[in-house]
Amino acid sequence: MERKSNSYYIGIDINDKYAMVSFLQFNMKEPETASTIAGSMVYQIPLVLARRKNMGMWYYGDEARKMSKNAELVCIDNLLKRAMSKEKIVIEDEVFMAEDLLALFIKKLIALPSKMGNPSVCDRLAICLKQLTKENVKLFVGLLPKLGLNSKQLMIIDHKESFYYYTLNQEKSLWLHDVFLFEKDRDNLSCMGLKRDTRTTPQVISIDERVYDTIKENDWDSYFTGIIKDTLKNHTVSTVYLVGDGFSQSWMKQSLTILCSGRRVFMGNNLFSKGACYAARTRDNEDSWPFVYMGENEMKFNLSLKVKDRGNLSFYNLISAGTNWFEAKGECEVIIGDSYEVDFWKQLPKSREAKIETLELTDMPVRPDRATRIRITATPVSDDKIDIEIKDLGFGEIFRSSGKVWHYEMTM
Repeated sequence: MERKSNSYYIGIDINDKYAMVSFLQFNMKEPETASTIAGSMVYQIPLVLARRKNMGMWYYGDEARKMSKNAELVCIDNLLKRAMSKEKIVIEDEVFMAEDLLALFIKKLIALPSKMGNPSVCDRLAICLKQLTKENVKLFVGLLPKLGLNSKQLMIIDHKESFYYYTLNQEKSLWLHDVFLFEKDRDNLSCMGLKRDTRTTPQVISIDERVYDTIKENDWDSYFTGIIKDTLKNHTVSTVYLVGDGFSQSWMKQSLTILCSGRRVFMGNNLFSKGACYAARTRDNEDSWPFVYMGENEMKFNLSLKVKDRGNLSFYNLISAGTNWFEAKGECEVIIGDSYEVDFWKQLPKSREAKIETLELTDMPVRPDRATRIRITATPVSDDKIDIEIKDLGFGEIFRSSGKVWHYEMTM
């Protein structure tokens, strides 16, 4: 999808309790976050729907929660958890699938920025979840028809990848050195550390994550102070981000003083929804993006074919390192000679050398040179394994397809 002068992106950070929605237009310097309360900086929208009895009218978020005590309304919470469980919800003898109600909630989130003068339809929607699994990715992909979107209009990323996009879309002074993010709710604390490998082109980005033990509330300042000293030692740090309801200046006294010594510190709750917006925009401009993120969901190697196109030799990229393996898929059709072999070129992003792996198409019908067309489909099954399917297509009416299909699992 080419980036247009009126491109418009939406990022939604969602969990079992609440969602936050940010938006980004082409001419905006940075994303803005929408609130259901005009002029408010309360961005967390409870993941709740409520329906007025006998009327079919739906409410969502804070409004639904406030009206939940009204006997005339039926309230449905935990929408994400219920949708993941494929739960059926009965309201006045009507049966609703939980994923349909989740889609309704997301449609209301998408419509929220339009009330602030933005377009009603976005070029791309980026959904951000704390962690990605096959199950939750499948859920949101399945919601596409209900949202009126196609697969090219959807991105699904986790908190780490959102942090990556958010950080590297800031001014360079904020990520010149290492960047850390601490995330805290009432009882739990985790940390992400982002590093750049400046020796590679594109620069390879890695993020390390650590989860800390739960402690008593009155110990947080001294406990967090010790964590800061231990985590940031031996690092040159440009910026630290504090995300989550658990951070409060009421208890952050000694720890905040240490954090702000020689580095920039930012506090807020909407970093991940903004990072999702940046991810959606960057997807339209990937050719000039000078970084590649190597997270746990990203492909660890490039897979290419060496082909001749109009007499010129070139590489056709099937799978790119750094692409989310849940989304990645490569397919092409090629004409082969009489050797019935296909060479695949595998390359690590930090390496200039490639390893060639040759697959032999056994029991292929004998045909003249360049009279066999095949379809190659590459589908990742994990971040370092790719299922290769090769199908004999024959050659038009002259040589019919044998119907043969070959499968191979390729690793680095």
